[in-house]
Amino acid sequence: MENIRISVEDISITAELLDTPTAQKIIQSLPLEASVNTWGDEIYFDVPLNLELEPGARADVEVGELGYWPSGPAFCIFFGPTPMSTGEKPRAASEVNIFGRVIGDSTILKSVRRGATISITEAD
Repeated sequence: MENIRISVEDISITAELLDTPTAQKIIQSLPLEASVNTWGDEIYFDVPLNLELEPGARADVEVGELGYWPSGPAFCIFFGPTPMSTGEKPRAASEVNIFGRVIGDSTILKSVRRGATISITEAD
């Protein structure tokens, strides 16, 4: 599948997308730009998509995973514990479609503040 570039404040990271219907819809909707919300060690932001949960959707996620939350609808980047976590792993508020993963260290996103502008583009 394809890679995307996530840029926010002075941070720019790459993520690889999985071969899923949600990932295909995300690619088709690029470029995206939005205002960041934070929830523990999760960044999320509104996206102009209306997708259903896919088979395999889950609330227990891994550090670095990208998820689509239908209740938002939102694009979520998980990089540590959230208010729903019971340990060090992230847990979404409810089930999300996992559609990708940050390449490298996603914990650098801990410095991002609510309200920052985030942009998602296709990676070169």
